[in-house]
Amino acid sequence: MKAVICGELFDGTGLTLKSDWTLLIDGEKIVSSKPTSDSQIPSDSEVLDARGSTVIPGLIDCHDHLASFGYEIASRWGLTEQQSHRHMRIASTLRQTLHTGYTTIRDAGGLPAGFRNAIDEGLIPGPRLLTSIGIISPTGGIAGHLSPSGHQTPFGADPSVPDGVANGPYEMRKKVREMVGAGADVIKFAATGGASSRAGLEPRDMLITKEEITSIVDEAHTLGKKVMCHALGGPGLTASIEAGVDSIEHGTFLHEDPRSLELMAKKDVFFAPTFAVYKYHAERGTPHGQKRANDLKTDHVKSLLAAMDHGVKVVAGTDAGGWIHGNNAEELSCLVEAGMTPSQAVLAGTRIAAECIGMQDELGTLVEGKKADLLFSSRNPLIDISCLEFGQTVSLVMKGGEVVFDKDNICLLYTSDAADE
Repeated sequence: MKAVICGELFDGTGLTLKSDWTLLIDGEKIVSSKPTSDSQIPSDSEVLDARGSTVIPGLIDCHDHLASFGYEIASRWGLTEQQSHRHMRIASTLRQTLHTGYTTIRDAGGLPAGFRNAIDEGLIPGPRLLTSIGIISPTGGIAGHLSPSGHQTPFGADPSVPDGVANGPYEMRKKVREMVGAGADVIKFAATGGASSRAGLEPRDMLITKEEITSIVDEAHTLGKKVMCHALGGPGLTASIEAGVDSIEHGTFLHEDPRSLELMAKKDVFFAPTFAVYKYHAERGTPHGQKRANDLKTDHVKSLLAAMDHGVKVVAGTDAGGWIHGNNAEELSCLVEAGMTPSQAVLAGTRIAAECIGMQDELGTLVEGKKADLLFSSRNPLIDISCLEFGQTVSLVMKGGEVVFDKDNICLLYTSDAADE
């Protein structure tokens, strides 16, 4: 048994802090959450003194690319280093991400299921993982990774990350099955262009037919998998929402279509704006990518505010992988900059994020019966959300009741018997 004595606790059930609160943890789950004055700590319990910290649920990134290390075509084709070296780099990224307080990640393309399995087996440290394996799109879409010259990769596909290109409803269904066969926990497809897509493929351009979208969603749901959809605007965005996708990724021009926002709220379709990646594209993307990202800034903020006004559930997702890893919390800062309160941003990265990935019965709040995923911060992120960036104020991280990061042994660990003496 472990007891965590919190100076301040944000348990994710509301928007306010609880003071002088104690959590009791048995194995991987929380078994009690009460004011410290009302808590009975069993003898021989391990006690973590967090009275100088703000404790929040372990953070969740709903859109990451942990196996991606740049947008350059050589990197996307896997030519910049040996595969074994790349795998060690991914393992290092997983550990770094966990140590900044992110205990669960939904990877949106490129990460083989073997990394999830290795973490689950205890071979390497890392966040709890859900992976889409690859991204599905028709020929000419973002799944093809075309070079600027228009060439396809001359190398064979990695069987652990199947090629995502498919055409027609039948092939789309087959591709969903292929991704699931490779270990996909969630299915991702692209309905429109994006900020980083090739010149000529614009954010509102529809990449895929309505029939193809319907076949992807229907097959994925039949197999018990949620569907995340890359869509920025235009008819591809509208058709995807109508088809019943589970989340919209990016959604830059959502504010242009109030009917779609109403439908998202009605159908419980989540919205992951991924502001952080657009900051990168605006500063360091390709020339056409920089122009697109700068042009859509105002629309992106409008879409967040419109989604919140319509009751759409907004979640945090960085779309990291093209520029930097280990700063997933930048997205929380971006959400606050765009109009959320810090409390709302933390919920977008905890309770609501857990709902988005289908793990709300296990994660997202620090209440009885949930897994004990905890982040201890030496400063209060509800006052300054940026303190979580790069894990700068993260002093301890617990995943499933196990301490996986303890910075300089800041939290005193002792037994309750010793405390009574």
